[in-house]
Amino acid sequence: MTAYKAPSFQERTAAALVAKERALQKLRAKPAPTEAELAARAEREAARQAKEAEKRQLREEAKIEKQRKAEEAKAASNIAPPPPPTAEELKAARDARYAARKKRKG
Repeated sequence: MTAYKAPSFQERTAAALVAKERALQKLRAKPAPTEAELAARAEREAARQAKEAEKRQLREEAKIEKQRKAEEAKAASNIAPPPPPTAEELKAARDARYAARKKRKG
């Protein structure tokens, strides 16, 4: 039994050129699309674009509705947000965390 002989670089490039030429011949042999096929393709494309435009419009409407609801909820709630903590409060919280960590470590 003979051992497998790997093809050389020249053999691989020649095989690639042959395959490329066969693919080009197959492509050239393909008939041109008819007027009916072109019209059907254009109709499908127009339907796809209309569908995308409708989806875009629905997304935009949903976004506007979400913003409107958020504004209504904000206006409906009369509770003001808590004021931000002062520097002294932040320092006290930091000191408490530090003391707790020291206590845990012993």
